Amino acid sequence: MLSYQHIYHAGNLADVQKHALLAWTLRYLTRKDKPLSYIETHSGRGLYQLDTAEAVRTGEAASGTARAQREGWFDPDHPMAQVLEAVQARHGAAAYPGSPLVAANLLREQDSLHFAELHPQEYAALSMTLSPYGAKVYQHDGFDLVQSLLPPTPRRGLMLIDPSYEVKADYARLPGIIAKLHRKWNVGVIALWYPLLTDGRHSSMISTLNSMDYPKAICHEVTFPPAREGHRMVGSGMFMLNAPFGIEDEMRRISGLFAEL
Repeated sequence: MLSYQHIYHAGNLADVQKHALLAWTLRYLTRKDKPLSYIETHSGRGLYQLDTAEAVRTGEAASGTARAQREGWFDPDHPMAQVLEAVQARHGAAAYPGSPLVAANLLREQDSLHFAELHPQEYAALSMTLSPYGAKVYQHDGFDLVQSLLPPTPRRGLMLIDPSYEVKADYARLPGIIAKLHRKWNVGVIALWYPLLTDGRHSSMISTLNSMDYPKAICHEVTFPPAREGHRMVGSGMFMLNAPFGIEDEMRRISGLFAEL
C-alpha cells in the first residue's frame, strides 16, 4: 500500500521485538566466514528520526525503543545495542534504524543485500540511507521481486517479510507465498513479521503455517498494552523457517521483558 509510512510507528514495541530477533539472527549467521544473502520485501526508508512530529504524535517510540534503552533491555554486547550505538553516533541521538539499517550495520562486504520498497518517497530515502553499504535497492513490489531473486547467490542467508498488512488479503495469501519461496530456497532462513490485532486476524495465517510442517519452524509472539486508547495492535509475532540454533533462548529472554510491561 502506497499510503503506509512507518515513521508514525518506528521504534515501537513491535519494532523492539522484530529488530532484536533480526539482529540476533544476523549475528549468528555471520559467525561463519562464509558470504550470505539478505533480502527484504518491504523495507521502508531504513532510517527514522524519532523527534519528528509524526513519531512524537503517536508516542509509540517513547513506549518502545526509548523504554527499552532506558531500562537496559540489551546488554552492550547484544548486536541490537551495537547497531543503536553506531546509528546514533552517525545520525544523532534521535535516530532509529529500520530493519535495512540493522542489517547493513551487521553484515559484511562479502554479503549481498537486496531491499524492495514501492513507495516513491520511502524508496528515495532508503536509497540514500543505504548508499554507503553497497546494497541493491529496488522500487518494486516486494513479493514479485523476491520470486525473481531466488535462489540467491550466495545461497546462505535470510529473508525478512514485513508487509504493512493494510491489505487484509495479505493474511490469506502469505502462507502460499512462503510455500513458493521455501520451494525455491529451502536452505534460507525466512522470517515473517506480523502484528497481533485485537480481532485476532493473524490466527488463521499462523495456524496454516504451523500445519505445513516446515523444517526448524518456530513462532514467537509478545503482547503489550495498546499505544493509545482505541489502538488495535496489542502485540507482534515472528514466524521463522530454518530458525538458527539457539534463538529460542533469545526469544525467551524477550518474552520475559515483555511480560513485565
